[in-house]
Amino acid sequence: MHPIAIAPGLIIQGFTPPLRLSDFKLIAFDMDSTLINIECVDEIADAVGRKREVAAITEAAMQGEIADYKESLRQRVALLQGVSEAQMNQIYQERMQFNPGAFELVAACKAAGLKVLLVSGGFTHFTDRVAQRLGIDYTRSNVLQIENGVLTGRMVDQPWGDICDGDEKRTMLLETCALLGIAPQQSIAVGDGANDLPMMREAGLSVAFHAKSAVREIAHVSIESGGLDRLLELFQP
Repeated sequence: MHPIAIAPGLIIQGFTPPLRLSDFKLIAFDMDSTLINIECVDEIADAVGRKREVAAITEAAMQGEIADYKESLRQRVALLQGVSEAQMNQIYQERMQFNPGAFELVAACKAAGLKVLLVSGGFTHFTDRVAQRLGIDYTRSNVLQIENGVLTGRMVDQPWGDICDGDEKRTMLLETCALLGIAPQQSIAVGDGANDLPMMREAGLSVAFHAKSAVREIAHVSIESGGLDRLLELFQP
């Protein structure tokens, strides 16, 4: 099916609305540039004067131009060495904002009985706070190693593995579906970059939010203007 604009800035392909939100049981979100307005790794790099260098790697990774996402993240994190926890707190307080419609979409999903998952190639310093603010049920992201209050330029391995990349996002989506006793087709996945594609391909409804072209091409829904809550236009009241 060819993409169809059902409203300005809202494109669908592969299905016909309206749907019922309650037919889904889980919604999974990327964080950086999806739930929030920034790429956290780029803003952290700005604290040590390396934003341009790190942002170029981030952009290439999100466009799908870098085959080894894990290595690209290790390279970026290495450049963060010396950033203090206080500087990261300042980024959270002064630069990070929730994207329009984030609270409304999460609230509507929870009201319809969906559980909410946050899977991010970003860092727990931000995902923990975002999850608390939005009332998110499950999270998976990366841990920055901190010694004496500053970043070492490395990440900490976790019980599930080393780095939350696209494959890990897919794994976490499937594991959460299994935990809830639901089929992946009963899940929604929302993202903007190439590392979101593995989980989006598993979900019953995939949503691109102001996304890279590779993501818009495969998504069932592409929100190209407005906020995250525009997704609700697809569902019956």
